[in-house]
Amino acid sequence: MPTYDYVCKSCDHQWEVFHSMKQKPIRKCPECGKLKAERMIGSGGGIIFRGSGFYETDYRSESYKKAASADKTAAAKKTESKPNTSDTKASSSESSKSSD
Repeated sequence: MPTYDYVCKSCDHQWEVFHSMKQKPIRKCPECGKLKAERMIGSGGGIIFRGSGFYETDYRSESYKKAASADKTAAAKKTESKPNTSDTKASSSESSKSSD
């Protein structure tokens, strides 16, 4: 059950009420007794995660971590050793133009 914030438009009294979502909003102000109470739009309750297991790194095994780091280093080495094909094509087309 959620907590709702209320404000009285007559006397500006503010209070919280813990009741069901299906229950109708309160209309009577507990301070002045007038039917000017309105439910305020609140930010709601925040979700609090406690304990382990909520982050990707919390539940990864050591073998998974080793394999992932090996994949990263292999990919980095592959990109370093691979020549940039766009540079070689551009230089070969420039050399053919200059020979004409």
